[in-house]
Amino acid sequence: MEEFAALTATELAARIREGSVSPVEAVRASLERIERLNPSVNAFVTVCADEALARAREAERAVAAGAQLGPLHGVPIGVKDLDPVAGVRTTRGSHVFAEDVPADTILCVDRLERAGAIVVGKTNTPEFGFKATTDSALLGPASTPFNLAMNAGGSSGGSAAAVATGMVPLAQGSDAGGSLRVPGAFCGVFTMMTTFGRVAVPARPNAFRRLNPMVCYAPLARTVEDAVLGLDLMSGPHPRDPYSFPVTEPLADALSPSLAGMRIAYLPDLGGYPVEPEVEAAVRAALPALKEAGAEVTEVDDFRLPLPHAELTARWRRYLSLCHAESAEVSKEQGIDLLGEQGREVDPAYLQSVRTGAALDAVQFRLGDLVRTRVLDTFEDLFDAYDLLVSPVNCIAGIANDTTRTTVGPSEVAGQPVDPFVGWSMTSPFNLIGSPAATVPVGRAANGVPIGLQFAARRHHDAAVVRGAAACQEHLPWKHLYEDLDPALTA
Repeated sequence: MEEFAALTATELAARIREGSVSPVEAVRASLERIERLNPSVNAFVTVCADEALARAREAERAVAAGAQLGPLHGVPIGVKDLDPVAGVRTTRGSHVFAEDVPADTILCVDRLERAGAIVVGKTNTPEFGFKATTDSALLGPASTPFNLAMNAGGSSGGSAAAVATGMVPLAQGSDAGGSLRVPGAFCGVFTMMTTFGRVAVPARPNAFRRLNPMVCYAPLARTVEDAVLGLDLMSGPHPRDPYSFPVTEPLADALSPSLAGMRIAYLPDLGGYPVEPEVEAAVRAALPALKEAGAEVTEVDDFRLPLPHAELTARWRRYLSLCHAESAEVSKEQGIDLLGEQGREVDPAYLQSVRTGAALDAVQFRLGDLVRTRVLDTFEDLFDAYDLLVSPVNCIAGIANDTTRTTVGPSEVAGQPVDPFVGWSMTSPFNLIGSPAATVPVGRAANGVPIGLQFAARRHHDAAVVRGAAACQEHLPWKHLYEDLDPALTA
């Protein structure tokens, strides 16, 4: 079991293809590791062992028959419980959907399954994925495996923790304001938000899967190669997603350890965020590795956001509240009244977001787009001079799980007030403009929680982000992180 946990998705798939490992062995090892470790981290909330083993046996027969095998044939994966998998309980982190079993599978996961991946279960998420910590009244908190008292981050925290512990080598997540990168950083794994539209998300009459010009779906993994493999499989257009576009070059082509000729801007506070010194120091200490890879790195300390960080976060939250209000209206059409009797057990903060969104008018919505345009122009001016931007992912070195209520972050960082739901993260500006952005681990805080470095690039320059991450992995490797998890996980 430990040998399987150390294998990457790429390595595991190769061994399955050559016949030295069977899909059944791979899935059983994953299920055994989940059974042993999950009670400590609460990464998985539903495990579909019987279904996964049945698919593994089918995959094993395909190997024996000499059939053509997909790139992830027989590889176990996890799927965020916000997103549907046909025939598997999908709670969305809410009592309202605690026993819901959808009939369809979200396209990005369907594409992974068509490539041979086997879903072993659903991973923890906050209610409706609406905050950047993973905790809910239904499912409880997910912990980072590096300090079990600390939260995994959200809203893809279960997937991040599952990958970090080796329960699965690859897990799916989503990001509308940092929901991939925040937990990726706190759990010491790699993940990447692509240019919006690279991964198609067809609209369906489902209250929590609508067209949204700020959300991206992607895998989380321990290595850049694994995540990029998953992303390439997920990518591509779909006729029912008008924002999606054809992908002509796979991101795997950008997996190079060299950054020769690349210009990188280091933004220690991303233009105005308060940052804990321990976090900034860890990211700064990674810069020599980028220079060693051949990049020209310049610290840009006079860059400023077009709005103060707190106001920018508030504008992003307001935009998201419109999405929440829309979801509530669609739910009502389907017989689920979140603002009525059926919403009694829904997080009050989510319901307040619904009410905020419902109270906004069309003019306010359009004025929000003007703010997004200002943010876009500000970053585009910087991208005129630099290929990549580098900053911390989060302003803080972790969030303690709250034992008295569902977990949120701090209301103050370095003496400045922040929104406790996500204002302590430097991720949402890139959702506002649809730019690709990634997190790579570059160290650990005194409390043991990993610290993430954020790469970002101009829209459609996803390959530049992959190059940055691959070079960082080569010149500042993080594989040793997983050998030093919380002792409670290795006892």
